[in-house]
This record gives sequence, C-alpha cells and structure tokens, in this order.
Amino acid sequence: MPQPLKIDFVSDVVCPWCAVGLASLDRALEKLQGEVEVELHFQPFELNPQMAPEGEDINEHLAKKYGGTQAQRDAARAAIRERGAAVGFTFNQRERTYNTFDAHRLLHWAGLEGRQRELKAALLRAYHTEGRDPSSHDVLAGVAAEAGLAPARAAQILASDEFAAEVRANERHWQQLGISSVPSVIVNDRHLIQGGQPPEVFEQALRQIATAA
Repeated sequence: MPQPLKIDFVSDVVCPWCAVGLASLDRALEKLQGEVEVELHFQPFELNPQMAPEGEDINEHLAKKYGGTQAQRDAARAAIRERGAAVGFTFNQRERTYNTFDAHRLLHWAGLEGRQRELKAALLRAYHTEGRDPSSHDVLAGVAAEAGLAPARAAQILASDEFAAEVRANERHWQQLGISSVPSVIVNDRHLIQGGQPPEVFEQALRQIATAA
C-alpha cells in the first residue's frame, strides 16, 4: 500500500480564497478516493495579526489594504461568490473582518483530538456563510461543539493561553519557509500549490505527485 500524501493546508479562517481552496481540494479528493490517500493537516496563518479585538469594517479594511474602487471590490467579491458556488461553498454578506489567533489555537487542539478537518469546515462556514465573529469566545466554543468537540474544554482553552506558543511557532515555521499568502498547499513537504485553485488542478497535481512517489 503506498504511503499517504502529507498535505499541509496553510490558511486563515477569514480568507475567502482559503474557503474556495479547501472546497476545491475536497472535490478533488472525492475524485481520487481509492486511488490516492492523504493525511490533511491545517496550519495557521493570520491575515490580520495586529487587528483590534472588535475587528474592522470589511470595506474599510479592504480599501486600506488593497486600494481600488468600491466597484472593483464588489466585482472581486462577486467573483469569489461565483467560485465558491461552483465548488459548493456559500458566501453571504460579511460586515467585518477579525483577528483569528484564538481560532487557530482551537484548530491546534482539534488536531490533537482528531477533529481538525471538521472544525476548520465549521469555522469557515460560521464566518463566510453565517457572518459570525470568529474572534468571539462564545462563538468559537459553539462552533467547536458543532464540530464534535467538547465546548467546555474549548471554553477552558480560550480562557487561557493554552496552545498559544505552539501556534506562534507554527506560524513562524511557515513564514520562514517563504509562505506569505494563503491558501498555500504543501504536499510531502516539497510541492507547493498556491491559491484557491479549481478541483481539477488539485486532482491532477495530487495524482502526479502520488504516481512519482
């Protein structure tokens, strides 16, 4: 039996292209079922590491970060909604963007509990589809419960600094390897697939890597 491909999915909860990329990867893995086995690990990246706890109006944030006109930003968001719909992910209106460090701490814990994939999907849905605040401890504990994790344990982690050092170390690791934009998908520690690619791109790349391995 061939070794499973190790996939590190470096991403952030508030990154729309990360939601598109993960949905695309999931579609590709469905096509490759029985042909290519994978071990999927979610790695932390913060788009807004310095953001205040209350977050920021998303239009103001995007204007400050990327410039352009409101019409251009609206067109970009419409394009993302379309790409999401094509892979079964629903984007609804989001008014604010947030810091996600605490969400990454919970994702680290979920990895130890074998529920990381479930929590990642639930967090992306909570923010991008339902417009919930992924920096709120109450929201995070509730989303953890939706992902099959113990909400009381989630609340305990959030009330402390548990897993903060591990998340910071993992963030530094990927930054030192040159990851500066997300999603970044690293296969077997050496093959990089960048951006929210269509399912067929992931499918072709993973098949080629598995064959070569």
